Amino acid sequence: MFIKCLSVGIGGFLGSVLRYLLSVIPIKQINYPVNTLFTNIIGAIIIGAVVSYADRTGMSPLKLMLLKTGFCGGLTTFSTFSLETFNLIEKGNLLLAGSYIVLSVACSIAGVYIGLKIG
Repeated sequence: MFIKCLSVGIGGFLGSVLRYLLSVIPIKQINYPVNTLFTNIIGAIIIGAVVSYADRTGMSPLKLMLLKTGFCGGLTTFSTFSLETFNLIEKGNLLLAGSYIVLSVACSIAGVYIGLKIG
């Protein structure tokens, strides 16, 4: 159990650091959370590729845990997406909030599909 937790923790640390670095990339935003959207799409592509690769190669469960649960879990962020959506709604930007929700979900699902094909 300790090794599994350590594996997830290491992956989570690396994914979280990458998420932070992606969040500070200066992207000209018009009141739209582009960084989080791109981060979640990238994470969706990665998790699709990891799962596909693991299925084809028989990746060890420990490596899969590090990459899928740890790294991808640390990289992607549903809580930030939720907070940013709430903030858009609270500011009365319902159209932006709605488009953010639709784009986030649709592009992330498409990202998993693309990752599965890449992997």
